[in-house]
Amino acid sequence: MNKQPLQYTVTPADPAGHYFDLVLKIPEPNRDGQVLGLPAWIPGSYMLRDFARHIIRLQAYCGKDGVEIATEKISNHEWQCAPCNGPLTIKYRVYAWDLSVRGAHFDESHAFFNGTSVFLLPLGYEQHPCLVQLNPPPHTNDWKVYTSLPEAQSREGAAKRHGFGLYEAPNYDALIDHPVEMGNPEVVSFEAFGAEHEIVFTGVLPNIDYERLIADTKKICEAQIALFEPDSHEVPFLDSADRYVFLTMVTGNDYGGLEHRSSTALMIGRHALPVIGQEPGNDYHDFLGLISHEYFHTWNVKRIKPAVFAPYQLFNENHTRLLWVFEGFTSYYDELMLWRSGAISEQTYLKRQAKVITNVWRGPGRHLQSVADSSFSTWTGLYMSNENSPNALVNYYTKGALIGLALDLYLRQESNNTYSLDDVMRLMWTRYGKTFYRGAQNQGVAEDEMPRLIREATQVDAAPFIERYVYGCDDLPLADLFKSQNIRLHWKASQKTPSMDVRTQADAEGLRLATVYNGGVAHQAGLSGGDRLVAINGLRVHDQQTFERALLTCRPEQKMPVHVFRRDELREFKVKLAPPATECHLDKVKN
Repeated sequence: MNKQPLQYTVTPADPAGHYFDLVLKIPEPNRDGQVLGLPAWIPGSYMLRDFARHIIRLQAYCGKDGVEIATEKISNHEWQCAPCNGPLTIKYRVYAWDLSVRGAHFDESHAFFNGTSVFLLPLGYEQHPCLVQLNPPPHTNDWKVYTSLPEAQSREGAAKRHGFGLYEAPNYDALIDHPVEMGNPEVVSFEAFGAEHEIVFTGVLPNIDYERLIADTKKICEAQIALFEPDSHEVPFLDSADRYVFLTMVTGNDYGGLEHRSSTALMIGRHALPVIGQEPGNDYHDFLGLISHEYFHTWNVKRIKPAVFAPYQLFNENHTRLLWVFEGFTSYYDELMLWRSGAISEQTYLKRQAKVITNVWRGPGRHLQSVADSSFSTWTGLYMSNENSPNALVNYYTKGALIGLALDLYLRQESNNTYSLDDVMRLMWTRYGKTFYRGAQNQGVAEDEMPRLIREATQVDAAPFIERYVYGCDDLPLADLFKSQNIRLHWKASQKTPSMDVRTQADAEGLRLATVYNGGVAHQAGLSGGDRLVAINGLRVHDQQTFERALLTCRPEQKMPVHVFRRDELREFKVKLAPPATECHLDKVKN
């Protein structure tokens, strides 16, 4: 049976008010009354966000004559329309002032949106094709469109490359998986194994070294393609687009990304971009790591995915204990691919891995929560973290990355370097990713399937390893595993400054205690997360530099006065300082 397409029209209507106006035409609505819904969350960001709260006006019109009918909101994200015999037209307005990779944003400089923020779903129409008419804003006629959403080439009014006009998607799941940027960004492109890639920069830009950025990004993309398709070098995203698009919003000091099937939305601070004539540093490597992470998701989570994500349930939480695989392994490979591709040196790679180990080991929460439980609880845990989270929770991104690292070393060790985690990823791609790629129904990875997949791919029984380190809270035996690769893991003092066993964070008002680690000297003295530092040992503290200078005036084991504001109350605590904090180091052993 031929399914008539849903027809959407998107108009960025009011740049000062930040409003998109949308029209949805449903050719054959439910005659008993059509229910409309807007997703409560966006895949890849595991938190209920109730995007429907940004719909500020919704009206329904029935039949060819457009007679207005009643609508009623029946839940946080659903509306009920009155019965309608004939085509149904929905007109609504969306407030777009969320400058993030998850939502929608519109002003006089650009417009950006994710489909989960703007495209209402008529329930029952999930598998119907979708047509989208993208219109230009009223205040300018020189904007262009950047998206991996395919142009509706066989239809009248089809958009041309980067133009306004008609676009299409085979179903609603595909429709919401292609974010859209409108404006006049800077755009560069390259080919990786013959496949086109675009990098789109929106924002006020420095003198970017595009040549270096393109060269590094190309190497990273080709290294990942070669991992999953070592013989054919076939890219996965051609199943849904003719190119891959990096939509990059450049701001003062932001960082983040969100994966999609043929594109990614990124946010990065200007300081992280390579500048012509200057040697880039750690911030640029962080940006390359973000690019690598989101691109790896093209395989791992967008096509290889947990069974509970096949398909996504967009109106409620989708619980899985496997995010240590889909986010943790991705975090492991994002750094590994920087080294394998030659974007960073081996020494830089080991230094960055040592930093991850240090950060994970400093969190007492790793002894209380497993990464499997962290994965399951992400909806109210990681994405709703607070000042006590490092004491109570473990991060499945960072601890999951270390599990990927340790498992890779373990598989190499147990198989005498015959197999590695690469073999596991390729098996998962062949069994689960390519079913999506070929258009078949994607079944996804079952919750208890990883030990079987690992044994099949490597002939190594990793079930005890997973039980102990994934479902348990034991520290990973990284020092012993690194020995097998002639790498020495050791700990030493990071500096001469005595420690307060806290994590600090600067903001416009000064320096506050972001976390007071359980069992540390600040905790024992009575300090709390959220306390705002005023003075240490009689010396004013207002930023990280003055904090460290004040600590340098003291000795370990010395009790000193620490003044803080807790709310609007000035308080004094006596803190007995700890020895300087230690950090992990990884050194290649000459052999």
